[in-house]
Amino acid sequence: MRKAMKFVFAAAAAVAVTGIAGAAWAQRDPAYEAARAAGKVGEQPDGYLGIVGDATPELRALVANINIQRKAAYTRGAGNGATIEQFAFVSGCNLIAKTKPGEKYKGPDGSWKTRGGGAPERDPRCV
Repeated sequence: MRKAMKFVFAAAAAVAVTGIAGAAWAQRDPAYEAARAAGKVGEQPDGYLGIVGDATPELRALVANINIQRKAAYTRGAGNGATIEQFAFVSGCNLIAKTKPGEKYKGPDGSWKTRGGGAPERDPRCV
């Protein structure tokens, strides 16, 4: 199990470095950037984007579209003993680590946090 998790972490790190093509393309959308800057969306430990607070139908559609693209990328990246969920979790660790000060992310306790100047709080399984 430990060996499989090391592989998953390595594979997800490679995806984080090269970028998730479909999701990265969607995230260039000005509506996404505006929602992220306004704290209406945030990264979650499961590797998917979440809605912070109330949502409009447009925001729900935007987040759903990005998450569909992320799941497709995770499905392509998983394998060799790693499940989609494992791959998505490791990607979530990396996406939370890449948040910028002022951006939202979900902490290990399940609450939404705002990234300060230091490192974000992440699940202890993140490396």
